[in-house]
Amino acid sequence: MPTKSKDIFPVFHEILGRAEKEILLNQHGKVIWLTGLSGAGKTTLAKHVEKELFVKGFLTQVLDGDNIRTGINNNLGFTDSDRFENIRRIAEISKLFVNCGVITINCFISPTEEIRDMARRIIGADDFIEVYVNAPLRVCEERDVKGLYTRARRGEIKEFTGITSPFETPENIDIEIRTDLLSVEESVKQILELILPRIG
Repeated sequence: MPTKSKDIFPVFHEILGRAEKEILLNQHGKVIWLTGLSGAGKTTLAKHVEKELFVKGFLTQVLDGDNIRTGINNNLGFTDSDRFENIRRIAEISKLFVNCGVITINCFISPTEEIRDMARRIIGADDFIEVYVNAPLRVCEERDVKGLYTRARRGEIKEFTGITSPFETPENIDIEIRTDLLSVEESVKQILELILPRIG
């Protein structure tokens, strides 16, 4: 973890604050953090939730694991320390969006309670909405269009969550969405019912 330099002088108190920006956007910035196994449906739900919010006049930003890892986090691997740093950076970015009044929809496996709690602390508990996108491993493997689970079971991908690396069931969720039991439309409806009172 980097140490704070005595030569850094933040100017947060000198720039426009979150309240002014939320008034401009007529919304409250929040982070909707979708956690779950690869293939559970996080990105699919995020895309549909974003479209519904857009139609209702909300400004959003989707942050997705693959996109982040090809950009700002392209120097990170999948060791425990790299996974932690991956989520730490994402949480810091998300906090910046929230401070601009933007509703951020995050799709990250974020496999451990420690990692998810760290993200919640950085962003702030009041602004962190945790959605557990849950589907059995068997279903996630059946949906595996990228072939990642197959490669992981052949040993071609090391530290793959759900196969050779654990996923800890979330304990502090706001809602659980069983994508093996619900349609996309039903899942999106449940998420919207949860978040709309908190972002409007």
